Amino acid sequence: MSQSLQGKTALVTGGSRGIGAGIARELAREGADVVITYRHSREQAEKVVAELTSFGTKALAVQCDQSDPHQASTAVEEAAEFLGGRIDVLVNSAGVAVMGTVDQQDLDLLDGVQKMLATNVLGPIVTTHSATRFLPDGGRVILVGSIVSDRIATPGVAEYAASKAAVDQLARGWARDLGPRGITVNVVRPGAVDTDMNPADGPFGAAQVAMTPLGRYGETADIAQAVAFLASDKAAFISGALLTVDGGFSI
Repeated sequence: MSQSLQGKTALVTGGSRGIGAGIARELAREGADVVITYRHSREQAEKVVAELTSFGTKALAVQCDQSDPHQASTAVEEAAEFLGGRIDVLVNSAGVAVMGTVDQQDLDLLDGVQKMLATNVLGPIVTTHSATRFLPDGGRVILVGSIVSDRIATPGVAEYAASKAAVDQLARGWARDLGPRGITVNVVRPGAVDTDMNPADGPFGAAQVAMTPLGRYGETADIAQAVAFLASDKAAFISGALLTVDGGFSI
């Protein structure tokens, strides 16, 4: 079986669980050596590393709080060292969600919003800035956004949506910045995906399925395969794109 990323290297932030872990698995399955970052659970991160190495590739987990610029920058350097000084594919997947309507927010919730903005916006900025010196010409930068960046279907998600709208604009701007080097920058925007952040059997599951033309939740593999495509040579002329993967939810 041919592997579209054979001989490539990748860094996936937030790769120890959920969508990030699914992306890391798919990139390794396609032949890439992969470094993942994780915030808390080393045990869970090491389980993912074991899965990645089962595909015959090299893998490493690096602890990193993406909201901390120093940690985010250091994680990129550790990844590049492990990967032989080159990061062919950078996937900014780490993210958190804090929900609440604007009239209900107290100081504790606003502290969470500040942490979310630091993770979802500042984190990718620092990580991508730090990775540019390790990205070869023709490299790939992929960000995990969300369909809420331009369509808010329920109350209480304004700040989260704003953080993901920022991701869209960063990708568009970086596509201009890095285009002369042949580096593409794109966003994959998931809809409802069955993870611990938004489980299919959770309180909002049935309503989201009812609003999705394909009639089901997304799986992490649905998002991961879109990322792997954008990381491959087949997507060499796609840059600044916002790829929505939501089963038709946002049409």
